[in-house]
Amino acid sequence: MNQEQWPNPFIEQRADPFILLHDGWYYFIASVPEYDRLEIRRAQTISELPNAHPSVVWRKPDHGPMSELIWAPELHHIDGKWYIYFAATHTQALDQLNMFQHRMFALECADADPLTGSWVEKGQVKTQFDSFCLDATTFNHHGKQWYLWAQKDPDIAGNSNIYLAELETPWTIKGKPVMLSKPELDWECRGFLVNEGPAVVVHGDKLFVSYSASATDENYCIGLLWIDLNADPTNPANWHKSPQPVFATGYENKQFGPGHNSFTKTKDGKDVLVYHARNYTEIEGDPLYDPNRHTRLKTLEWDEYGMPVFGIPPADNR
Repeated sequence: MNQEQWPNPFIEQRADPFILLHDGWYYFIASVPEYDRLEIRRAQTISELPNAHPSVVWRKPDHGPMSELIWAPELHHIDGKWYIYFAATHTQALDQLNMFQHRMFALECADADPLTGSWVEKGQVKTQFDSFCLDATTFNHHGKQWYLWAQKDPDIAGNSNIYLAELETPWTIKGKPVMLSKPELDWECRGFLVNEGPAVVVHGDKLFVSYSASATDENYCIGLLWIDLNADPTNPANWHKSPQPVFATGYENKQFGPGHNSFTKTKDGKDVLVYHARNYTEIEGDPLYDPNRHTRLKTLEWDEYGMPVFGIPPADNR
């Protein structure tokens, strides 16, 4: 598939995009600008997703721990059931002293069709800290189901680090989580000290974790961790970290703050980078409430050493 076959932007005003290929169908879920609901759309090809009708499967309640700022949902199929992970909070953050208080939550659908099926709230996914956390994803590796997310450690400076733990159930972690990365390099600490939005892709003999760093304006960018497939993922020493971002603002194409990505595949097996970015930098007020982080797609290439080549964000073509 040529890059030009995808419109850019791909789907407008959808940040934190996630595309799942399951049983020949593509499922799309993302943050909506109102941060008030979870909606899924489905199509038989990637190219049909922009015109697919979104089905609202859950709306936030008026009160309680899931009543504000519904962020970064992901849809997964585990052991015959559907799950949505998302972050939510009980209050809007008013200032730097009253930072976001998000926690992670899970929904389960035992029906075959996640667009029309019944979704059940499984509650908060609790971790080692009762602190700001978000951006959960899951993957199967070494015969185990893993949970990968971003969270604030009260003893580490910054907004969030990347953690990994095995899952006991799809909404319960098992054992002690391990920290894979924290914001420490210059490009991870611009505006805010941030590691968030992890995503997993496997190629050759390696497992890769991309993640997003820095503030959500034009400083936002993607970093990369990787590990040998046969190495123990719970040993932080087995992980490698790129010293530079692998995908960042491209001034030449007017693409600013590319990040919070996921990965999917074309039907013929090519890896696709799914991400959001803006096409301008003049943001009024908090970048979080600017709705124009659009979903975008790019073919992910691989070099002779089996490392991903992200390239530069393609220019708008529509």
